[in-house]
Amino acid sequence: MGKPVDVIQSVRLDDEKDALILLDQTLLPNEKRFLELKEMKDIWDAIYLLKVRGAPAIGIAAAYGAYLGTKGSAAETYQDLYEDFKKVKDYLATSRPTAVNLFWALERMEARFKKEEGNTVSEVKAALKEESELIRAEDEKVCESIGEYALSVLEPGWGILTHCNAGTIATAKYGTALAPIYLGQEQGYDFKVFADETRPLLQGARLTAWELQEAGVDVTLICDNMASIVMKEGKIQAVLVGCDRVAANGDSANKIGTSGVAILAKHYNVPFYVCAPLSTVDLACATGDDIHIELRPSSEITSQWYEKPMAPADVKTYNPAFDVTDNDLITGIITENGIAYAPFTESLPKMFKK
Repeated sequence: MGKPVDVIQSVRLDDEKDALILLDQTLLPNEKRFLELKEMKDIWDAIYLLKVRGAPAIGIAAAYGAYLGTKGSAAETYQDLYEDFKKVKDYLATSRPTAVNLFWALERMEARFKKEEGNTVSEVKAALKEESELIRAEDEKVCESIGEYALSVLEPGWGILTHCNAGTIATAKYGTALAPIYLGQEQGYDFKVFADETRPLLQGARLTAWELQEAGVDVTLICDNMASIVMKEGKIQAVLVGCDRVAANGDSANKIGTSGVAILAKHYNVPFYVCAPLSTVDLACATGDDIHIELRPSSEITSQWYEKPMAPADVKTYNPAFDVTDNDLITGIITENGIAYAPFTESLPKMFKK
């Protein structure tokens, strides 16, 4: 048996200081710095600039932000407080258009607000705090459950490929795609993890490799274009990825490059699993064609990570943050309520009924 894994809490509330505490993921792995954010603009910037990233962590941060923004309101009536809450909610909703957890968390906070109609302003604020803390606590349980279901289809000693970062710093605890890695570490599974560097923001190199190494997991960093050769050489027995949104038909949006990994996995007959909290499953979204793909600044490709620009000045760029993996490339979608298999239009709704 392994030993318990020390988990980093990347998003938390400091209610006494009226602050959202975030691990600044843009500084990793060179600096481990926690930000103390009190202004809505700073919280918005943290979500947009990927200081906090990972669908569940974004949702938790948004919930805390909605609470803090409303807590600071001077409104004296329920209706006036609701107007202030709506301004905060609508503002935060503009920070990341693709991550469904952002909207899910904000809608949940609004639903709790409306449930408190008739109560005092202070009671409504207390309820919003409670709801934001529930969102965090529930995500922790969701991560562990996803990890347990994922372990049921994995074998000790397997090589696991992952893309982007869906680990402890992207969630409340354990992560989604990395949850079985951490649980396996605790149970002596001895997985060999291969982490794609995940260009252009290098979340695999900066974040996944860092947090797995911190936890004592056997991790090997590879460039994105090396995924094919490690599969061909038999080093990979399964692929585990997270996601930002799953459509009703199983099409799944994740960090750019994920669909290419899925295509390779199909070619080499390697099972490809999407680890998806039900909060990222959007049954109102029919297919991946309906998922909005965020375009990011050209500097992320040309200059952000380099001492000097590594592309010609003023060259045109195309920098989508996500791509959509077609459902026929996905072996299974692992949720906290079980594993959904094709046809996903039938299996995904059943996950919500468990």
